[in-house]
Amino acid sequence: MTHSFFQPPTTSRYALRQLSAPGCLVEGDFSARRSEGLVGIDLLVENGRIAAIEPAGTLPAELGPDLDASMVLPGMVDCHTHLDKGHIWPRQPNTTGDGAGAAKATMADRSAHWSAEDVRRRMEFGLSTAYAKGVVAIRTHLDSLAPQSSISFPVLREMRERWAGRIDLQVSSIAPMDIFLTDEGRQLADIVAESGGNLGCVTRFGKYPDDPMPAELDEALANVFTLAMERGLDMDLHVDESTDPRSRTLIRVARTALQKDFAGRILCGHCTALALQTDEFIEETIAACRDAGIDIVSLPTVNMYLQDRSPTARTPRWRGVTTLHEMKAAGLRVAVAGDNCRDPFYAYGDHDMLDTFTQAVKILHLDHPLDDWIKAATATPAAIMGIDRGTLEVGMPADLIVLKARNYSEMLARTQFDRTVIRDGKAIDTSLPDYRLLDDIVHL
Repeated sequence: MTHSFFQPPTTSRYALRQLSAPGCLVEGDFSARRSEGLVGIDLLVENGRIAAIEPAGTLPAELGPDLDASMVLPGMVDCHTHLDKGHIWPRQPNTTGDGAGAAKATMADRSAHWSAEDVRRRMEFGLSTAYAKGVVAIRTHLDSLAPQSSISFPVLREMRERWAGRIDLQVSSIAPMDIFLTDEGRQLADIVAESGGNLGCVTRFGKYPDDPMPAELDEALANVFTLAMERGLDMDLHVDESTDPRSRTLIRVARTALQKDFAGRILCGHCTALALQTDEFIEETIAACRDAGIDIVSLPTVNMYLQDRSPTARTPRWRGVTTLHEMKAAGLRVAVAGDNCRDPFYAYGDHDMLDTFTQAVKILHLDHPLDDWIKAATATPAAIMGIDRGTLEVGMPADLIVLKARNYSEMLARTQFDRTVIRDGKAIDTSLPDYRLLDDIVHL
């Protein structure tokens, strides 16, 4: 069963005519421009690939349906998730709703339940959901404190092979930075290298939960870079995810990368404490990140959920997001991503990058004009991940999302539950996996 608003032709060669597409994602120069940076196109699909992109009204009517300006997007890319945590909320809720409560609840659940089979089943559920939503690539972090790394990384490798051709699946480690002052950090780097992953950590220490800038920070950070360089690994870090303005590790990451002459990719996620700094320090930090070639991903739904909570009946005073506009204006590559889903770090979510982008527009004011912000959920995270995704180009796989909405106004105003998802030129079933499939492991 599918909930798609239309079904494309089932022939190996067909056209989708009179579409609206973000001009920033379309190969070629189109004069048929519509509002909000959209262009009118006809799209020819042949043998599962995009065979031609022409101005709207060009391709013969007999090749396929007139979609009356419906929007078309490439499959979306989620460059920061936590599939190993997903969907544990029913058995391990976060009763405080804040970061400390989330960490405590996750630790308890991990210790009690995260066998290979438990992780595998919840990860499969998350991937199935994302696939039905039109996501074509995901990078997931895996909780990596021993012994969990030896359990979860083999599962990830299995799932990556199982989902090959449907979702490009990448992996990064996540652990407190102080393990890189011990041999556990070296062992984790070896596991990451064996798994073809990215070396990652949180730029905080497990043994100093209340100190965002401990004395050993620079030593541990240097060790992470050294381990990555020795193994030829890219890096993916959780940085300054805090409401504490003392948390200033992003600039330390950038300076260490420059000192080490690090040649790999570096993605820094969250960076929320930067928004609480002075304008001068923000500019200095962004300049250092630009010089170091650091990419940034914001997780707006999760950070707005976690941050500035109070145990009393007090309304939150800020949105918990980083300085994304300033970073983009300075030339940094910036993305938005889904992060957690139905776990102690975020009670909600459905692995839906279209919904993540829609909420990011509203939370981060990525509008008036929308300009090319759609790239933050498509082309930019694909470039950050080093994969050929997120654009509409001749020769690319026909992995598409077609919306009934004809423009951004309609797309952002109404949930696109009836989207048509096309993979390799064929419409897929967009029915979602039933939560009941997890009842025996999450309702204990």
